[in-house]
Amino acid sequence: MRRLIRASLVAALALTVTMPALAADKWPAKPLTLIVPFGPGSSPDVMSRVIAEKAGETLGQTIVVQNRPGASGNLGTSVIAKAKPDGYTFGVSITGPMVNNTVLYDNLPYDPKKDLSPLTLGVHQPNILVVPAQSPITSLDGLLKATQEPGSKYNFPSTGAGTVSHLSVELLLERAGGKAVHVPYPSSPAAVTSLLSGDAHFAALPPIAVMSMIKDGRLRALAVVTAGERASFLPDVPTLAELGMPGIEGSGWIGFVAPSGVPDDIKQQLADALIGAIHNPDVQAKLKSQFMEPVGDQPAEFAQYMDDELKRWVPLIKRLNLSVN
Repeated sequence: MRRLIRASLVAALALTVTMPALAADKWPAKPLTLIVPFGPGSSPDVMSRVIAEKAGETLGQTIVVQNRPGASGNLGTSVIAKAKPDGYTFGVSITGPMVNNTVLYDNLPYDPKKDLSPLTLGVHQPNILVVPAQSPITSLDGLLKATQEPGSKYNFPSTGAGTVSHLSVELLLERAGGKAVHVPYPSSPAAVTSLLSGDAHFAALPPIAVMSMIKDGRLRALAVVTAGERASFLPDVPTLAELGMPGIEGSGWIGFVAPSGVPDDIKQQLADALIGAIHNPDVQAKLKSQFMEPVGDQPAEFAQYMDDELKRWVPLIKRLNLSVN
């Protein structure tokens, strides 16, 4: 009897020891939360919901999207950074909170390098360089020559100081030796309105904001602001690189990130589910219908891309002496 009791205790102890391992093997054992640092209907929100639905099918769990807008995306990105690193909470973020805001803001409530871990780059949204249809400017060369003229009074709107729509134009002008006055607006629609009303002369804006007006003839597309391939939704419009301006990226990219400290095996499982979803043909079709170019790369590749963005934008932000207090 004593031997039987002793054997039972040993078996129970062994079961207790192996239970955590078994639980870990079964991740995810409950629904996941995906933090979006912007409001419902925003590009990050739309992208997240499309990809999350398919990734959830792969993981066998629902992925619940939670919108946490505020402070130019810093608030929600901070929530991701401070979440429990168990793989059940992750999120998306963009250029500002992950790159530019590290210079624009004196005190961010998180450190993108230390507190966040890249999962995959979801999509690119290459800005489109446009002019009003009634403008005499019909090419990039014509625009640059106009901004190079002595006493040029050209101006351009953006979605805010330090945003990609601002910085990409500043970098283009710097490379070309042109000058134009920057006029920041609180949103893409407001910036577009300034173009249509004649208050502004040209702009580099997100495709979702300008494509309908390019199609109906109210705006003229001069170039896609990228050093990569042409946009699938504007195959006849050349890139800046094709037009002799390489190295200028104006992408409103959106990527998936997790809090630092998530176990490597869980992190890779989550990344693989997201990458698989992004490469799914149905998901790609839905994203492209929103003028988004799907990516779905590995975590290390996404990390390298953000490093490249830092090298691209931080020196320019400093030269322009931009800051947000």
